[in-house]
Amino acid sequence: MVLLPKVPALKTPPADAERKKELQLFEKHAGIRFRKADFLNLAFSHRSYSNETSVNIDNNEKLEFLGDSVLGLIVSDYLFRIMPDRPEGDLARIKSFVVSEDSLAGIAKSIKVDNFILIGKGEEYSGGRTKKAILADCMEAIFGAYYLDSGFKSVQSFVLRYLIPEINKVLENKHRKDYKTLLQEYVQKKYKSYPRYNLIKKTGPDHDRTFWIEVKVKNDTFGPGQGKNKKEAEQKAAGIAYKSLTGEDIELSESED
Repeated sequence: MVLLPKVPALKTPPADAERKKELQLFEKHAGIRFRKADFLNLAFSHRSYSNETSVNIDNNEKLEFLGDSVLGLIVSDYLFRIMPDRPEGDLARIKSFVVSEDSLAGIAKSIKVDNFILIGKGEEYSGGRTKKAILADCMEAIFGAYYLDSGFKSVQSFVLRYLIPEINKVLENKHRKDYKTLLQEYVQKKYKSYPRYNLIKKTGPDHDRTFWIEVKVKNDTFGPGQGKNKKEAEQKAAGIAYKSLTGEDIELSESED
């Protein structure tokens, strides 16, 4: 039996009595309970906040990294169990829609994540509290924090409570369409495969990064798409590929951004 190393000490944001009440209110909204509120508080700590505060604290990016993997495993395991006769490509396609930025941001809004995020003044003024990328990343960080705090079974129950409805939307073809969604569906139907996205480069300082991503469909490469985060750049690359492959130029809702 391999013993896992202990969770390293984390430099979590300070939480006074008022902040602790806020965290308890979020737990009530989300239907979860943390053993250590510090984990949850750290999940809300955006990089812009940790960069501006005078106290040496971590941001939520490592929790987001962990939560992304936890989320992927839980959704993959669930799809594997409920659709034993579907090929791998179908499972990958459904999963990509379910764990998308659009889906996670919608869940975050439903449990009022935007009310509790800790962000810097500049990000606050630019509307960061309502940006889908920030909401989706924070949601993944919460998944990671809850996994560390309460274990896999607890986070699995939490994730599936909110993701099963999203899975059902995809199965009923009622999910919101954007260029990544449209490209995924087109490639799956025409080529029985799915697009693959590759990061080409990233430029700029940490607080103002630009990402360049291309997408490969069969033997053809499209892009690169450019954006302020990877998900935005992927959407732009998908749009280039979809328009090139289909000749269609579709006006989409805000979910494209």
